[in-house]
Amino acid sequence: MRRDRILLAHGGGGSLTRELIEKLFLARLENPLLKPLDDSAVLVMGGKAHAFTTDSYVVRPYIFPGGDIGKLAVCGTINDLAVMGARPLWMSLSFILEEGLLLADLQRIIESIGATAAEAGVQIVTGDTKVVERGKCEGLYINTAGLGEIVAPNRLGAANVKAGDAVIINGPIGEHGVAVMSQREGIAFQTNVVSDCAPLWPLVKAILDTGAEIHAMRDPTRGGVAAAVCDIARASNVGIRLREDALPVSREVRGACDLLGFDPLTIANEGKVLVFCRTTDAAKVFAAMRENPLGKHACVIGEVCEQPPGTVTLRTTIGGERIIDMPTGEDLPRIC
Repeated sequence: MRRDRILLAHGGGGSLTRELIEKLFLARLENPLLKPLDDSAVLVMGGKAHAFTTDSYVVRPYIFPGGDIGKLAVCGTINDLAVMGARPLWMSLSFILEEGLLLADLQRIIESIGATAAEAGVQIVTGDTKVVERGKCEGLYINTAGLGEIVAPNRLGAANVKAGDAVIINGPIGEHGVAVMSQREGIAFQTNVVSDCAPLWPLVKAILDTGAEIHAMRDPTRGGVAAAVCDIARASNVGIRLREDALPVSREVRGACDLLGFDPLTIANEGKVLVFCRTTDAAKVFAAMRENPLGKHACVIGEVCEQPPGTVTLRTTIGGERIIDMPTGEDLPRIC
């Protein structure tokens, strides 16, 4: 380990998160089910493959434009199952509540959880509640676990991406991170950006129903698109080339990032999916995404190549090329 203490950056989804997982957790807990480090573990029960995931949510503030911590918790859990080709079925829900939290806020969040779960067709089947002293957790934190049945015809995973694959995303990036940033104390700007937080299973199902050869999907949350594609390039030992002129970034997100010195590629998303599919199937995947409300702004943003292995490059609008590095941490912590 390069540090002897935990930093906020260790929770940012970048290289320090990877180091923490590999050198501390994986080194002591490794087993065949954990080792792939995909968004969900794949478990075989009763002859059927299931995806199992867990996550924790510490977003600040816990209510933000376009959502709240409850909606975020349900969507984040569902999306980790969906990108493994799994139909979400059941979730657990555990709260850590701070003494003094307004019951009206908690009620709003629980109602948001119920509405989002009903929309996605997933049931909350178990949970837990703990309360800590005032000043110990900034309102509330939520932990979830999710279980879903894998319906994809072939196993999806970061290590399955192949040279020749197309890289597709379902819409503009960076909206969740900018929406949360706009509410943070000390950030003196306002935007009309709202979080893209949404359950992705209906869109993923539409993609799978095309019969296309899908190799991997990833929801680019912490660390944004940059962290997701760097992780996949490393896991599959391939090169990934993105095109700057193809990246969907709204004018408002671009302006906020320019003001704050952030790169939209590293900003968190909560309603986006990266799809890696065989190039010959890209047209029908793209068409299916465009027909879904969550994919109406889908774009083909790059391709997978053999060289240089494990590296992501960006073709700039002026014709140059730069390497996209795995972010060290996160531009702004506590985004999800």
